Amino acid sequence: MVVLDKFEMPNIDLDGIVKHLKETGKYTHQLWLNDESLAFIARGRTYRSEFHINPSYEIQFSLIGDLDLHYRTPEGETKIAHVPQGSVLYQEPFVPHSPRFAPDAFQFIIERARKPGEIDRFHWFCPECDNFLHEETYVVDDYRKDPVGRAYDNYYTSLEFRTCKKCGTVAPGRD
Repeated sequence: MVVLDKFEMPNIDLDGIVKHLKETGKYTHQLWLNDESLAFIARGRTYRSEFHINPSYEIQFSLIGDLDLHYRTPEGETKIAHVPQGSVLYQEPFVPHSPRFAPDAFQFIIERARKPGEIDRFHWFCPECDNFLHEETYVVDDYRKDPVGRAYDNYYTSLEFRTCKKCGTVAPGRD
């Protein structure tokens, strides 16, 4: 991780970080975190199905491969914004979104650093009837703590969280 200093301009080897993520099997690598912003490289996860709601904007650059950003409108409709390799997407704060991209695809993401007390939410919906299933909440102050992975671990280890109270469907597990 690069620690930003008022007088130092970071020069980050994105190819080296992508190689590191491939070799280690990790999903994220934080590039920097300061009072104003955080940036990280993320690789795709085939099991991603939740909608992340955060208080920050997000700038997502498709570094390698394409991104299909699923998002929910205020009316609860799910839509998809396709972001091909080499393209950038700007996302407003508080938009429920689910970034879905292949394990060999990589995104460069910049967000506003969270302010004290801000909470990120992770929502899951029934794959059959779209009923709300579960919410996980985290203070996202450091991506090295892997808040998305921790939210998924909690969700996938609970049959109760994955079972729809409306239609009885059990949402798939990690496999």
